[in-house]
Amino acid sequence: MTRLNRRSFNLIAAGATVAPFVARAQTPAVSDDVVRIGLIEDMSGVYADITGMGCVTAAQMAIDEVGGTVLGKRIELVHADHQNKPDIAAAIARQWFDEGKVDAILDVASSSPALAVIEIAKEKGKIITLSSPGSTRITNENCGPFAVHWAYDTYAIAQSTAQALVRQGFDTWFFVTADYAFGHGLQEQSSRVITANNGRVLGSVRLPVGTADFASALLRAQSSGAKVVALANAGNDTINSIKQAAQFGLTQGGQKLATLAGFINDVHGLGLAEAQGLTITEASYWDTNDETRAWSRTFFDKVKAMPNMLQTGTYSSVRHYLKAVAAAKTDASAPVMEAMRAMPVNDIFYKNGRIRPDGRMVHDSMSLYEVKKPAESKAPWDYYKPLATTPGDQAFQPLQASTCALVKRT
Repeated sequence: MTRLNRRSFNLIAAGATVAPFVARAQTPAVSDDVVRIGLIEDMSGVYADITGMGCVTAAQMAIDEVGGTVLGKRIELVHADHQNKPDIAAAIARQWFDEGKVDAILDVASSSPALAVIEIAKEKGKIITLSSPGSTRITNENCGPFAVHWAYDTYAIAQSTAQALVRQGFDTWFFVTADYAFGHGLQEQSSRVITANNGRVLGSVRLPVGTADFASALLRAQSSGAKVVALANAGNDTINSIKQAAQFGLTQGGQKLATLAGFINDVHGLGLAEAQGLTITEASYWDTNDETRAWSRTFFDKVKAMPNMLQTGTYSSVRHYLKAVAAAKTDASAPVMEAMRAMPVNDIFYKNGRIRPDGRMVHDSMSLYEVKKPAESKAPWDYYKPLATTPGDQAFQPLQASTCALVKRT
């Protein structure tokens, strides 16, 4: 085994504890007698808390729910750390497909690595589903016949966050943007919504991922006089920019801080005293109903944090993929993808989902939340109060607007 093999592979064999999917009478065609799923996450960098072992744990929970087997064959989960480098992510994917007998990659953290892995998956004819990255390029110019964008994207965040705030009178914006595909998409899509609703973008600053000092950018945002300072970044970058915004007194001076890719993990890291009043869009919330609460408490026992939409999306996509393998009676990409498209997505967190020709999985809704004040929270992780809900058919880019080559034009 090569050095990259040893570093990248971490096999997690799921035990058969629940009744597995029922195979059909005929002998199933499972390659290598194993259904092998891969996740390429940020395990040690700025997005480790919002992807990382949380996504791996969510995937394993989906495997455990079906008893660790499908069509009578064992399910294995492999995961790797791409260190937020597209070339490393691509190398891992290529090795997994060529040598590791991985059947599908069901998440890649961060947009730039994800876009690199999509190209490998297209070349190899393998299924890839993506919940952690947000770039709309996944379902536009970089789309593929076996690529599915799952939980959210930058278009949906813009539709939810920007539209709701502009309609509330927050009509001038300044962006602090992470300088890569995801950040660019957040700013571009939000700007489109702002101007369409008669708002104005007064300026922006782009900063590298992992920036420690946001002082110059925040001072420019402050001096712009914009009603909203929008953070088009994620992970530790979001946490650091929020902390430094408080030091400069942005919100005390009357400006609203909007996190375009904030997560419940960020709120927990900041604490409600600092995070109160922030607006955050997510596709799922752990405290929605009894079913989501029960699943999330099990998740919490394993990772000591409640799940965000990247992690619930990974759970959902793995669950749906395994159902499709059972329905197709094989792990071959074409029949499995056909089954994935034919079946609705319905699980604990995602309802009435369907996979469009461009690879966008459109589900019920995206929700805008406001972070509670400390006095409003009744228990740890009780952080969100709902502000607005955008139905799925309005939240996601219309199919006719997609530039995906797979979309038939009339």
